[in-house]
Amino acid sequence: MTNKNYFQRPRLERYVADTDEQGLGAVDAVNDDRPPRSQWGEAWVSLRKRPLFWVSAILILFTIALALFPQLFTSTDPRFCQLSNSLGEPTSGHPFGFDRQGCDIYARTVYGARASVAVGILATAMVMIIGTVIGATAGFFGGWIDAVLSRFTDVFFAVPLLLAAIVVMQMFRESRSLWSVVLVLSLFGWTNIARIARGSVMSVKNEDFVTASRSLGASRWTMLTKHILPNAAAPIIVYGTVALGVFIVAEATLSFLGIGLPPEVVSWGGDISSAQSSLRTRPEILFYPAGALVITVLSFILMGDVVRDALDPKARKR
Repeated sequence: MTNKNYFQRPRLERYVADTDEQGLGAVDAVNDDRPPRSQWGEAWVSLRKRPLFWVSAILILFTIALALFPQLFTSTDPRFCQLSNSLGEPTSGHPFGFDRQGCDIYARTVYGARASVAVGILATAMVMIIGTVIGATAGFFGGWIDAVLSRFTDVFFAVPLLLAAIVVMQMFRESRSLWSVVLVLSLFGWTNIARIARGSVMSVKNEDFVTASRSLGASRWTMLTKHILPNAAAPIIVYGTVALGVFIVAEATLSFLGIGLPPEVVSWGGDISSAQSSLRTRPEILFYPAGALVITVLSFILMGDVVRDALDPKARKR
């Protein structure tokens, strides 16, 4: 009975698409011989599709242009002040007006980028070198070397960056310079980089390609510099991008307190400090350097967030 009912059931019509409708030609046209993209290649593909990346990149390039070539944006000397122009309104050639000392606010805002960006870039470079060397050494060798370097890092990590910088800069208040600010920020700002580098190296050193290089007779120095660090650099670079904005803020804070850059160096922090006395009568005097500082720091933080999402495979899948 079962077999009889089976053969009496109506047959379903089957449709087979023609060969040209399946698009096999387009599939066959794919170049399978092309090598796979690297981590940075995949990150670039993701970055160039993000509008936030282009916005932050344009702001960063504009800030760097201000720092390197301020004379392209203004021909006024930021140190030339006339008391007759004290708190003067904006005029032709002076779009932001004048501060209490009669200095051109626009020129000082433009030239203030040089000191702030220089401190941020130099401090970040030194911090990344110190932190990467200590963290990578601890994570790669392990054992007692890791224990000693980790405890050494914890000692500096327990000291707040800004508090330590204030104390040290107060001790050398008479010999302040751009390099002294960079050295102080670098001395107490490398701990986070060291921790990130240590964790990243520890996660990479057990990968198969490291084991293969070890089996082929590669030395420890070769494995660390040519195989481990290039593959562990992504989180370090991401944090370094964000840290650059943090060091710019730290320099502005020290200059605001009067213990950062010397008074003859034009900086946003120093101008913000000088504008406090005119906050009620001319608040825009403070807003111009403060706005430039906020935009610069925000651009570096946004760039760090975008690069982190591009280098994180889990973030790309979300």
